[in-house]
Amino acid sequence: MKKLIPLMSALLLAACGSPSAPERDEGYDVAEQNYRELHHALLVIDSHLDTPANLSNPDFDILADNPTKLGRVQVDLPKMERGGLDGGFWVIYTPQGPLNVTSYEAAKLAALKRSDEILQLIEMHPNEFELATTADDAERIAASGKKIVYKSIENSYPLGTDLGMIEEFYNRGVRLIGPVHFMDNQFADSATDLSASDLGGLTPLGEELIREANRLGMMIDASHAADSALEAIMEVSSTPVVLSHTGVSSLYDHPRNISDDLLRKVAADGGVIQINALGAYIEDLEPPAERVEAMEALSEEFNGISPFDLSSNERERYLARRQEINETYPMPLSSFEVFMDQMLHALAIVGPDHVGMGADWDGGGGVAGMEDVSDLPKVTERLLEEGYSKEDLEKIWGGNLLRIMRQAEAAKQN
Repeated sequence: MKKLIPLMSALLLAACGSPSAPERDEGYDVAEQNYRELHHALLVIDSHLDTPANLSNPDFDILADNPTKLGRVQVDLPKMERGGLDGGFWVIYTPQGPLNVTSYEAAKLAALKRSDEILQLIEMHPNEFELATTADDAERIAASGKKIVYKSIENSYPLGTDLGMIEEFYNRGVRLIGPVHFMDNQFADSATDLSASDLGGLTPLGEELIREANRLGMMIDASHAADSALEAIMEVSSTPVVLSHTGVSSLYDHPRNISDDLLRKVAADGGVIQINALGAYIEDLEPPAERVEAMEALSEEFNGISPFDLSSNERERYLARRQEINETYPMPLSSFEVFMDQMLHALAIVGPDHVGMGADWDGGGGVAGMEDVSDLPKVTERLLEEGYSKEDLEKIWGGNLLRIMRQAEAAKQN
């Protein structure tokens, strides 16, 4: 069932018992030089990079050290180098819109364009980036000195009702697919759509989507899915689920987060939670009064209509105005400690075999003390201080994701 709590700031292995805390790894000195050397020696993958949204921006240069803008500009080649980020899943995100043929077509064209922009990035910079389509590609590409570019889909809305488009996106390199985003759609219930509608988790079309993704060897991303949808995905899918950018609700009860009991089910099924760093999802942050007033005025300007129900042009205008408000009256920041509390809690509940990093870079993520990907070594330092071993870190920084990817590849049906 969906969790019925207010959403205001957001829209703007066993199934029993918990792993014990790790014994301190005495074999590694957590001195600055040592932890940085270790971090840069690891294969470091983030499961949710919204950076493709910046690729069409003429002011953004992926090779340059762009000024950091929290939640918007946090990933580029120099920052990746400093932070030891070898790559990750580069997101094809499409906002939710009306469920009709015309809107489906517009969304499909937008998603295909974003997919092409990711390929253009690689074509323009072949010595720096390479498309990855298998788990084995990751280590090979990183060893070559290039950055790893996996593709993922956040929100399957652009597929419309044509599930043949899943194979089209697979052929274009997509290996991780999420059925739903902020609002219920043709496939599933969303964690953050608190309307009266209840699709029972997955719709029949959503069940077909999961089976088709399994057939093709794609991983399933259940971030943004309602609890009922997550449980239905685990029941239908032949491979474990990925929560590509999700938090834990026992520390902050937000619909985008997951309970300890459900997290244990995800782990028992072999899945992984990649910890989110979007402040409004990990801490109760009070918006400034000026921001509240500006958002209320924006709502009045658009007659209270949800942006998901606006036409494409009107939605673009709404989002542009929304971005102006974000820049003029930004939300207060959460902190690195609050983020680490989330990660350490998940590790305490399900252990290092089922936890990773999906901070939502360039899509709203980032906290004070971890403003962009250049700060990633701080996570390694803290985990070492908490007693996690090099082997644990290998799993957390990418090994768990690649393990599930190999399971998806093994389950592929020709």
